[in-house]
Amino acid sequence: MTVEVIPIRGLPEVAPGDDLAALILGGIRGGGLGLLDGDVVAITQKVVSKAEGRVMPEGPRGKGDWVRKESRRVVARRGDIVIAETRHGFVCANAGVDASNVVEGFLTLLPEDPDGSAERIRSALADATGAHVAVVITDTFGRPWRTGVVNVAIGCAGLPSVVDLRGTKDGLGRVLEVTIVALADEVAAASGLAMGKSDGIPAVVVRGVRAEAPPSPASALVRPPQEDLFRTSPGQAIRGRLEATAFDDREVPQDLVEEALSAALSAPSSLKVQSTLVSIESSPARRRILGAVDAEMRSVIGAGPVIFIAFVRLLNPGGDSVRG
Repeated sequence: MTVEVIPIRGLPEVAPGDDLAALILGGIRGGGLGLLDGDVVAITQKVVSKAEGRVMPEGPRGKGDWVRKESRRVVARRGDIVIAETRHGFVCANAGVDASNVVEGFLTLLPEDPDGSAERIRSALADATGAHVAVVITDTFGRPWRTGVVNVAIGCAGLPSVVDLRGTKDGLGRVLEVTIVALADEVAAASGLAMGKSDGIPAVVVRGVRAEAPPSPASALVRPPQEDLFRTSPGQAIRGRLEATAFDDREVPQDLVEEALSAALSAPSSLKVQSTLVSIESSPARRRILGAVDAEMRSVIGAGPVIFIAFVRLLNPGGDSVRG
């Protein structure tokens, strides 16, 4: 399989209200290109946001107010750097609020509905050319544990954003058990090779992509919360618990609670300790524990479904117990 990434040149500066599909068609025709069945048109989020009027004045306090408005929750924070989840479910720097390639004093926000935007553009391109094409809207995201940004798909139409290979066989005949391919992200990353921040090329044609599944939106790429092992940074998790005033009604697997408490008990300390964690679940044992504490403590620990008790023994440097 051969994949080509073909720049669409000559697009003018996009302004609110512009017909982006018509501008892209003009660039394709002006460059002597054409659209073929199976082509994917990848478009940067910035021009989609501009066309849809998602350009806002920065405001007296910079972009911080817009970041808060666009955030569903803060995942991590360090100084001025904020990693936030948007209302779409994307986790990215500053909730996608960006000042690059926009007039001084203004910011762009992510499209309200990137999948809907992709479908409208795809439909217009297909109607105008008769070709069965797909559209991917891209943005640059950073990645945990990896330096640098890469284009990912935030909107998708006419293409499977994910291809589930579980149950199929690899090249050696072994059955794949966990492999799900983020095809739309792969297309977006490839498109970034022809889109530079300063090149003035906001759209490309990616040709030769093999789609072996039904179309699905980019929202399918958002990992469900219950499957997310890195949902919140440690610092943000601690801050959230300090601000909490009541227990949540969500069920939490007991092994996760025990793992968190064990991690807390093994935190670095100048003292040498030996700890044991015991869970109290039976009703008689709970009643005896709650009867032995004052009313304030009883109201706190009695609301939880399980009571955990940590027994900590201080040891002297030789490892002998000094007191329990």
